[in-house]
Amino acid sequence: MRTLGVDERRARLVRRHRLAVRKASTVEDAAGAVVGLHSSDPVTVVLSARARTSRFTADRLEDALYERRSLVRISGMRRTLFVVTREMAAVIDAACTKALAAAERRRLVGMLEGQGVVPIGRGSRWLRRAMDETLAALEARGTATARELTSDVPALGVKLAFGEGTRWSAEVGVSTRVLFLLATEARIVRARPLGTWISGQYRWAPLEAWLGGPLPVLDRDEASRRLLRAYLEAFGPATTTDIRWWTGWTATRTAETLDAADVTRVALDDGVGYVLADDDGRGAVPRTSVAFLPGLDPTVMGWKERAWYLGEHGPRLFDRAGNAGPTIWAGGRIVGGWAQTRDGAIEIEILERIERSVRDAIETERERLRTWLGDVRVTPRFRSPLERELTSR
Repeated sequence: MRTLGVDERRARLVRRHRLAVRKASTVEDAAGAVVGLHSSDPVTVVLSARARTSRFTADRLEDALYERRSLVRISGMRRTLFVVTREMAAVIDAACTKALAAAERRRLVGMLEGQGVVPIGRGSRWLRRAMDETLAALEARGTATARELTSDVPALGVKLAFGEGTRWSAEVGVSTRVLFLLATEARIVRARPLGTWISGQYRWAPLEAWLGGPLPVLDRDEASRRLLRAYLEAFGPATTTDIRWWTGWTATRTAETLDAADVTRVALDDGVGYVLADDDGRGAVPRTSVAFLPGLDPTVMGWKERAWYLGEHGPRLFDRAGNAGPTIWAGGRIVGGWAQTRDGAIEIEILERIERSVRDAIETERERLRTWLGDVRVTPRFRSPLERELTSR
């Protein structure tokens, strides 16, 4: 069995995730290099693309998302929002999202009936009508916000209670759930946001009108194999635990997909992982290659078992829910964290010993990021302990 040590894994990460000198030439290539860009926080998409794309501007990304529409936002693995290529959107839809839709529909029907919005046994009919009316209203408008659609479809204004009896209890309009369900069923898609690229309030559009046709229909098993291949091309070697966590698949689906895929087992420092059978994956990277990655960056969130690149820094760089904050990388490992202050400065903290040349490269990249952001102020949606510390100094 071939052995892949930590140094080689880190070198592969830098090359394949476009974090070395050789960047992606397009935002599509940057997204494809990591399968997709996390989009739960809109800031992540832009800063992740910037870190991987040569001569990057936010306009280039917005053009791909909203004009050429070569990239699309979809809910995929682990119910997480991603920006992916159109080809990958069809793969993820078949391999992950369709299963989300079925579970979400059952859950929403149960909430509608359980909270007395509709009589028992009438939830499915009520929901189907609300979804059809919402889609019709959206088709009439072309694009619309949730608020605009709620004014057209009164059913969307119904309130549902969440977290009763806890300090997180709240009433939320059913529009959020209905729109999410329509999106997971590939009937609607998130379009241009209301504000700038830091805004997470999106307009919606009918998917077929937005993309010029429906997503291709793929067999789930074939799509799962294609998704696994894309993941291992970018993130391999990965353990069974990594694959299952990243995809959100059950243990059975993970095992079945691995059995059907053309993969090879390799020995890791702390266990056994998988790479594609045709993956040689060797090559050196500059030791001073550094990157400032945003919270929830796909590299940071690419594996469940992270010690080989995270070390012991997890408690300061991840929140209690497992969301990563902004990180500083050098040579394929995390060496620190960063944050932007109110006056636009980029504060950093290095968490382990590094060479002088690496520190100099970090300082250079810090100034580049500060200059690129200019007057824009970014705050991670999920704030790590270190990010909070840096902004309070």
